[in-house]
Amino acid sequence: MAETVVSMARSMLGGAISMAATAAATEMSLLLGVRKDIWFIKDELKMMQAFLVAAEKTKNKNMLLKVWAEQVRDLAYGIENCLDEFMVHVGSQSRSRRLLKLKDRYRIASQIRDLKARVEEVSNRNARYNLINTDTSSNIDEVNASMEDVRSHSAGNIDEAELVGFVKPKEELIKMVDVNSRDGLSKVICVVGMGGLGKTTLARKAYDSKEDIVNKFACCAWVTVSQSFSKIEMLKEMISQLLGTESLTKCLKELEQKAVQVEHLANYLREKLEDKRYFIVLDDLWTIDAWNWIKFIAFPIRNNKGSRIIVTTRDVGLAAQCTSESLIYHLKHLQIEDATNLLLRKSGKKREDMKNDKKMMAVVKKIVKKCGGLPLAILTIGGMLGNKKAAEWESIYTQIPSELESNPSLEAMRRIVTLSYNNLPSHLKSCFLYLSIFPEDFEIKRRRLVDRWIAEGLVRARAGVNIEDVGISYFIELINRSMIQPSKVSIEGHVKSCRVHDIMRDVMVSISREENFVYLAGDNATTVAEGNFRHVAYHGSKCPKLGVDCSHVRSLTMFGERSMEPSNSLFPSKLRMLRALDLEDGHFVVRQKDINNIVSLRHLKYVTLRPRYLCLNMHKLPASIGKLQGLQSLDLGYSCITTLPTEIGKLEGLRTLRCRNQRYSNYFDQEDGCERWCNIVCMPLVLASDHALRAEFFAELPMMCTTGFGLPKSHGVKFPKGISNLKELQILEYVDIKRTSSRAIEELGELTQLKKLRVTTKGATEEKCKLFWKAIGKLSYLYSLRVDGEDLKWLASVHFAPPLLRNLKLYGYPAEIPEMPNWVGSLMHLVKIKFFWNGLKVEERTMEMLGALPNLMLLDIIVDFIVVQKLVFVAEAFPSLRILDMQFKHGLSEVKFEEGTLPHIAEIKMGWGTPSVGIVGIKHLPKIKDIEFRGSGQVARLGVLQGEVNSHPNRPVLRVSNQNLGDAVVQVEESSTVLSDQAAAAGGSDSEVDLR
Repeated sequence: MAETVVSMARSMLGGAISMAATAAATEMSLLLGVRKDIWFIKDELKMMQAFLVAAEKTKNKNMLLKVWAEQVRDLAYGIENCLDEFMVHVGSQSRSRRLLKLKDRYRIASQIRDLKARVEEVSNRNARYNLINTDTSSNIDEVNASMEDVRSHSAGNIDEAELVGFVKPKEELIKMVDVNSRDGLSKVICVVGMGGLGKTTLARKAYDSKEDIVNKFACCAWVTVSQSFSKIEMLKEMISQLLGTESLTKCLKELEQKAVQVEHLANYLREKLEDKRYFIVLDDLWTIDAWNWIKFIAFPIRNNKGSRIIVTTRDVGLAAQCTSESLIYHLKHLQIEDATNLLLRKSGKKREDMKNDKKMMAVVKKIVKKCGGLPLAILTIGGMLGNKKAAEWESIYTQIPSELESNPSLEAMRRIVTLSYNNLPSHLKSCFLYLSIFPEDFEIKRRRLVDRWIAEGLVRARAGVNIEDVGISYFIELINRSMIQPSKVSIEGHVKSCRVHDIMRDVMVSISREENFVYLAGDNATTVAEGNFRHVAYHGSKCPKLGVDCSHVRSLTMFGERSMEPSNSLFPSKLRMLRALDLEDGHFVVRQKDINNIVSLRHLKYVTLRPRYLCLNMHKLPASIGKLQGLQSLDLGYSCITTLPTEIGKLEGLRTLRCRNQRYSNYFDQEDGCERWCNIVCMPLVLASDHALRAEFFAELPMMCTTGFGLPKSHGVKFPKGISNLKELQILEYVDIKRTSSRAIEELGELTQLKKLRVTTKGATEEKCKLFWKAIGKLSYLYSLRVDGEDLKWLASVHFAPPLLRNLKLYGYPAEIPEMPNWVGSLMHLVKIKFFWNGLKVEERTMEMLGALPNLMLLDIIVDFIVVQKLVFVAEAFPSLRILDMQFKHGLSEVKFEEGTLPHIAEIKMGWGTPSVGIVGIKHLPKIKDIEFRGSGQVARLGVLQGEVNSHPNRPVLRVSNQNLGDAVVQVEESSTVLSDQAAAAGGSDSEVDLR
């Protein structure tokens, strides 16, 4: 584990160096007399970083180096904490008040000088023990023999994997290789997947296929590249395999009088291969530099014999640089059935054994899930189970995370995963370990993760690039490197959330714990944490008292029930260095007294207080919130807050602000006014005899006053004047236009970075609504807008819209608008439309306007009336639409799809209240996968439609829900009936649009 410690220490130094440079540049550092000390610290840290870079390249990392790296890491943590406090002190007060606080000045100056002394000592220790030999140039040509042993162990399971999931992939890969095409330039095929997935196994199966490969190519070679390789030895091996050992001997004899150089061998190889049809596997490629070197120096440029090269790699991005997308084979994880068979086979058990033993069946399912379809994990754990009784398997399963750290049987699997981690660039290592905060099999939203990375200082800004875009590029790179797995993909193809493979996570958690990076406290925790952990996550309800120095904790994340006593504050002052507080997945209510204490945490940058499915027990955001000058993201979710304080305008670095008014009460939740007031009048009688109820009642009383003891008139929140100070704001929800002043509405137009906005116009005057629309017309970056309101007639009288809108949602009831506003047709960038607009009348002109939008992928409309009796989707209309969802009550008799319309449509959902609607032309939709009809009306001529569906080459699924089916002879279930022969619905694209 020395290599992971060294690499983590190097990663942590980056943040400390950046912080030191910023602190040294401030005027206060000069006034306190510590500027030279800070510059010294920065320069020494840069030297340490250079030493650690050299250390990462050394082959042998001893215990002394590991201990020194740990000291460097802890030193970086301490420097970052101290300078962070210094910067908060500098930015929090006027110059005169800062100078008057002599006690604070002395304390900070003393800390900085102490740190300087620590830096000197750690630096001297390296020189004293000669820990790192910086002469590592020769290491680049050394082969890591131990890693090759691990790879050989993995590939040695080929025969076992053959019968459980590799037959079909082998056929698909050989088909992609296209062995029968005997002319043309050489073709490169890449096999991509995470470590341990079986890329080498699959490539070996193809390579060893006599009928498909050996007999159709003049010469073949298998070359293992790995992270480090000797160029000369690789060329010798290629000559030997492709041309024969005699050719290699002849070549070396010709060069006998010379010092053998790479160029000599490369020229010989290229010359001999120019007229041959060759097949080469480059196994385990890691860098584009390695690929470029091999491609240009070893392969002839003018070979038109139909040669083939297979490359295996963990990096999708690297594969895309080697070949075209159509020639990348994404190796999938084993299906549950295949994984179960492989596990049983390796452990020496049979299906019958599992069926006869319910406990064994349960633990097998858990182990298969833990392995996540990863063949190496299944084979390794299966081998452990082979000499154990089935009764012991449960115990082994629970010990897998700890066994990964110490059991020699699992060393190969651990090293395969650790190798991927060690190969990450330093800036991605801490980002990757940060994911160990989240529970096993947890779906992690991209926005949440990137915002937290930024708040924690893990994302490094680049000149001319938005820092969110840099964070997203980190996320994508981790996916490309197969470190995390895409979970949810938007309709545009952007990955919106991810998961971490269970085995990958177990190793990640182990490294995080060893690095004092993340501590996980859960229901099963029995030990007290030791060490200065940077991040703490509670997984469960019963958590021990942590032996963690809370003054070093940078993030606190809670999953499940409240992990501390209700009498304790969620924001204790001892967490003074806290940067991120995330309660999004907590199952408890945040109280008013909790939020009142938030100002004591002056370093906060990310705050999410919206436990899922619960309303916050808060009625007021304290004015002291303005003191959290570093705050970047504030998500209050659902609460009883109706008005934000003017001090919110002081948070000039805020990028996300979410707050929604939602009344919460156990006593006043009745819709009926008389019943509600009756409860209020009678409540004293109840309270007199129940002390606990009385305490809860009075705790909620202030919130009831803010909403008038009833449901709020609007879920929006009143925003104050001064909102225009938030120049960095990108997401803003949920503005009540009626209650927000005209001046504050005008200020919305000054939020030039705003990307996503949600407002309610419920009860607002037409004048205010138009003022709002005029303001957002100035927002050149706005591309997601949602407007809720009772009356949206004013939209018909406006003549423009923000030009770059990609996501538009309009929810209006019950006002009538005679036709679709003209400005909708000007939104050339629009990707997603949702109109829940009962008063809107859809006519032929409406469909022409929407059908001409070139980028529209999702159309979701709920309306009262369709003017035309036949709704015709004409040729060339809706060129990009993927999902169509329409519901209407009256006016329609037929929907017709002409040939050439909706070329990319995959999913159609329709509902109507008219007696009968016919559907014609499904056969003209080449990519349709899923069709659903719902509502009270019939599908006319359903039998004819069923015939079209059955004869469609895609075999789409047809669902009819709760309808009178007319002349169709089909048995209908109460909820819904699948009418196609297909057994399961085809997976549609997720309709979430990327709002970045």
